[in-house]
Amino acid sequence: MPKHHLRVEAYGSIDELIAWIGLLRDHNENKTRKEKLLYIQDQLMRCAAIVATENPDPEKNRFFPDNNCVTFLEHEIDRMDEIIPPLRNFVLPGGHKLVSYCHIARCVCRRAERVLLRLNQTEDIPEIVKKYINRLSDYLFVLSRFICFELDIEEVKWSV
Repeated sequence: MPKHHLRVEAYGSIDELIAWIGLLRDHNENKTRKEKLLYIQDQLMRCAAIVATENPDPEKNRFFPDNNCVTFLEHEIDRMDEIIPPLRNFVLPGGHKLVSYCHIARCVCRRAERVLLRLNQTEDIPEIVKKYINRLSDYLFVLSRFICFELDIEEVKWSV
């Protein structure tokens, strides 16, 4: 398979995202989230393994993501959303290195999602992989806002 094949592009983007999550995990500000971020990396490794496999079978493939991985992200998003102030404006990434890293990871996640959806036009990508990547970008956005809240960093609002 050539290096420019959509499948390679898709699992390569997920691999890049795994690395960015590792960078997030390595910061002291995320010490209480280390296990959650490790879980996310594990689920992403599973997603990458599935995307790298032609015609994956959930009954035979031990690498499928956990059935509750999307629910895990949604629970975490809801938990953080209950604490942070409601979003009334778009925000510009920045304010703290860790917040910026969250936004970069979110952008890489969105790119991975776009490539997955293009690949899905010709090959069936399991629904759980598509949903997980979609919700993970939302999680990373909310996490960036939550870290701003925890560190008492004012979000830079974008206004027109």
